[in-house]
Formats: sequence, structure tokens, C-alpha cells
Amino acid sequence: KFEKPYKRDGAGLTLAALYLDEEEPNKDSLLSLVNQALIATEIFQADSIVKECRSYHNFYLCNRLYLLNLAAIYSTGFECPDSTQVIPELRILLTEVYKSYLSFNESFPGTALPSSYMEMYHEAVKFVEEQPSEYSLFDHYSFIRNYINPLFLQNQKLINQYNVVTRSLVDYSLNKKEITIFNKNLYNAQNPKGVFLRVTDPDALAEIERLGKLLFYDPILSGNNLRSCASCHKPTEYFTDTAVSTALQFNRVDRLARTTPSLINVNFNHLLMQDGKFYSLQEQTKNVITNPVEMGSSDEEVMEKIMSCDEYKQGFKSLLKYTPQEKKISFDHIVSAITFYYSTFSRYYSPFDEAMNGKGNITEAEKKGFNLFMSKAQCATCHFVPQFNGVKPPYIGSEFEVLGVPADSLFKSLSNDMGRYEINPAVETAKAFRTGTVRNANHTSFYMHNGVFRSLQQLIDFYDGGGGSGKGLNVPNQTLSSDSLKLSTEDKENLLHFIRSLDEKIVMETGPAQLPVSKNKALNNRRVGGEY
Repeated sequence: KFEKPYKRDGAGLTLAALYLDEEEPNKDSLLSLVNQALIATEIFQADSIVKECRSYHNFYLCNRLYLLNLAAIYSTGFECPDSTQVIPELRILLTEVYKSYLSFNESFPGTALPSSYMEMYHEAVKFVEEQPSEYSLFDHYSFIRNYINPLFLQNQKLINQYNVVTRSLVDYSLNKKEITIFNKNLYNAQNPKGVFLRVTDPDALAEIERLGKLLFYDPILSGNNLRSCASCHKPTEYFTDTAVSTALQFNRVDRLARTTPSLINVNFNHLLMQDGKFYSLQEQTKNVITNPVEMGSSDEEVMEKIMSCDEYKQGFKSLLKYTPQEKKISFDHIVSAITFYYSTFSRYYSPFDEAMNGKGNITEAEKKGFNLFMSKAQCATCHFVPQFNGVKPPYIGSEFEVLGVPADSLFKSLSNDMGRYEINPAVETAKAFRTGTVRNANHTSFYMHNGVFRSLQQLIDFYDGGGGSGKGLNVPNQTLSSDSLKLSTEDKENLLHFIRSLDEKIVMETGPAQLPVSKNKALNNRRVGGEY
């Protein structure tokens, strides 16, 4: 009676007997369980994930994500609320994965991990084993710089050497080229070229950038011809406005509710604006131009005025051959040139990047600051390596946090801005805001969505004190711990040193000498950069 299922799966009888916990289980019950196990086994074997494991391609893609998580997640406490277990768990993880490496090499000798990789990984395991178990004392800097980043580069080379392919759209966010974690081309979150996506000709790109720069400084985009993109996003101030907490509205009387975010590195976010309202840079730009409280214009008005300027008209006309999907000059051409222009300022690197890529060094205070950032200060559980924003591996989405931001620096009340809730209403999203980048933060005050904090020192004190809840405000859904981080004065100074090491070596520029002349003489009194 049991001969057939027993031969199909010899383990089935034993598993069923253990499940029933009987020395002589009922035969009908036993047969039923064995058949259920066999059906489940067949389903498991047919699963697409199991099939993927039968090739080496999936292994190298998984290993890439594993290494990114080692750099950004596994040593920070993001997935382990008990800080005393972060490093012990990391040791176990590294050791067990090494065993998986050995099994993989035995199963796929033709596409095995080379000895150079295995030796470096072994050194990484040894390094972690010799480190203190307290994660605030763990040398995150050396771990990532000397082991994980080089291992990632090796894995990238192997992905190309073995012609690794994927059918998962998730993998296409990450770059397959032989680059390190701290390369600005690691992942793609936005298309800054817009309708010019497929343009690669250097001369054409230079023309798009030239036109984009003119437009960025040209108040012709506004309803009153007095306000330009550069009015609020000042290129000499890291594309923000450090003079005011929030900018003037279009009416020149009231203030906007939120700060002017820097446009540098904005293309490394999947969702844009502080509430994540937009998916693309171009949609965001369109909204700013047509928003009645910002630039107060319309796409029809903008197009009419721009087409009255021969320099704009001829420039975009020469680019039409690169956008066959657009038969005539459109609003999409205009906003795409603008986004491409300002995205060029996101290509620069910081001293910290150079150190991580083995091209320089940072000071001991900066190293201590980074190690604090990754551990005791808990910054890295929201600001992830390498962009130090809210985009974590596999870098396909933007995260939001509820911090309990006050309406004023005296913490008398909570800010009444509902943030993400206005876009995606839910209990969890009330007063949630997108996590911005720490890069160039030394130059991009005011801080928080309402500009409530003027200095980085105030900002660090806010986090150290447990956010709004820690200050006694009622924030039931706060995602930041309300407990004090207990940072010392030295800790805070070292954090500041690290943050300053993320200042990118951006070559700032001045505006154009003059703006394109219009056939409408009333438009020719425009001032470069606008008037307010």
C-alpha cells in the first residue's frame, strides 16, 4: 500500500511519522500526509526562484545585493533592534555565506568565484572576528573601504566576465559596469534627460545643457517674467537658498510652507518633493512652473513666450531630430533641457568618496564620525550608503520618516504640515517626509521641511534628544526613537567632521551674461536670475 509513495520520496514516511508523533501512526493519515508532502515538493521544484538557483546568473546578482547590504544595512542595526547583537549576527552571517560560496564553487566550477575573491572575503571575516562586539566600537569605515567595496568591484567584474543576465526589472536599477559602491553611476533613479533620453552625441548634449542653463536663469518661465528657477535654487548656494528658511510665494508677500531643497543629487531619489508627490524630474519641473504660488505660469504661456525668442526656437528646432516621438517643439523639450542642465551638478565627488575608492584619505575625526553615523548615532538606519539619502539596496524606492518636526525651535507645538499623508493618506504617513541626502548638508541650511533649524548643531541635538516625542510633543507614529542617543560633545563634533567630508567638490558657475532676445519687446527687460 505504501510502496509507490515511499519509492517516490523515501523521506516522506519519516517526516509524516515525526509530524504525527506516533510510533505506529494510522496508515490512512500517514498516506495522506506523504501525498501532501509530495505535491508540495513538486510545487516547490516548479517555483521560478528554485529554477533560477539552477544557474550561476542568480548567484552573482544575489551576491551583489548581499555586498550592498553589508555596506548599507547589516552593520547599522537597521534589521536588528538589539544593538548588542548586530556584530555577533554579522559574524555568523559572514561565516555562513562563506560556506555557501564553497558550495557554489563546487556546483559551478566553470563560473566559480576566483581565489582572489575568496581570499579577500576570508580576510573580511577575519577582520570582523577581531573587531569588538559593540557596534559603536566597530570600524565600519575600514570594513567597507578595505573589504566590502573591493569585493563589490570584483563581483561587478565577474558579472561582466560571465555575461550574467537577469529577467528581473529590479536588477535594472543597478549598473552592471565595473564600478564601486561609491560611484555616482551605481544606480539610476531618474532620467534627467527627459525626452532627450537617447541622445548621446556630445555636441547635441552640450546644446541641450546650454539651452537648459539659459532657461534655468530666465524669468520668462514665470507668469510675471520676474521669477526664475535660480530665484530659489541658487547655483552658487548648492542650488538652494541659504538666506531664508522658506522662499517667497509668487505674490511676493507670503512665504512657501516648505524649504527650497537642493537640486544637487536630486536625481538619486525615486520619489520627488518632500512628500514624494512626483515620479519624474520633468513632472516636478512642470508643476513648479505652473503652480500659482511658485512661478504662476502655464505651459501654453511659456511656449508662446519661448517661441518668441529666436535663440530658443532655433536651438530646440535643431534638436528635434533626436526626439522623433515629438514632431514639434513642446513643453517637454523645455523642462527636459532644464532638468538635464541642473543634473550635471550631481556628478561630483566628496573627499569621503575618494577615500572609500582608495584615491585619498580622511582624518581620524572624520572616520570616527562615520563610525558613529553607522552605529550609535543611528543616522545610517535612514540615510543609507552611498548617497546617504532614503534610498537603500536594491535602490528602487524612497523611504519616508516621521520625526516629530516642531513648528518652532522652542518645541512649543508640532508642525501642522501633514507631509506624505497629503499624497498617500494613512495613519503611518501622517507628518512623514522623504529622507533627504546628507551630502553637502554643511551648505544647504535651513533644515527640515519647514526650515525650523538653522544649523547642523541644532539638527544633531534634535536627533540626539529623540525628535519631537523626546521633546514632549505628541507624535504617536514617530519612526525615530524617542530615547536619547546619549551623544557626547566629542561625538557630535566628530559627526560634524564626517558630514563635512561629504561636501562635494562642485565647480560652481555664474549665470549667463544675457538672455535670449524676444520679438515681444515687453519681454526684453528680463533680468538674469529674476528679481525675487
